Amino acid sequence: MIKIYHNPRCSKSRQAVELLENSGKKFETVKYLDAKFTYESLDEVLQILNITPIELVRKNEKIWKENFKGTPLSDAEIISIMVNHPKLIERPIVINKNKAIIGRPTSDILSII
Repeated sequence: MIKIYHNPRCSKSRQAVELLENSGKKFETVKYLDAKFTYESLDEVLQILNITPIELVRKNEKIWKENFKGTPLSDAEIISIMVNHPKLIERPIVINKNKAIIGRPTSDILSII
């Protein structure tokens, strides 16, 4: 089943949910700010996305700029930071079996559904 990690306050994330609804395919919505990632679950998503942790960070967020920007961090540290500050996680993330994509632009989601 398709899974979307969703933030209802994000317009791109809302557009992604709408795209999935219009596709007619069944999907599960995970509001990741409420149902927080564990270190292991976020690491698994990163592996499916096939990207490094820093590529999933929203670097323009105030939390990142004020606390972490310019600091040398390991991948493990970056994952832990995102687990502790889920607002830093780029969104939406859509997973379909062993494929995943960050839905920016939203039309990119079509490539995995």
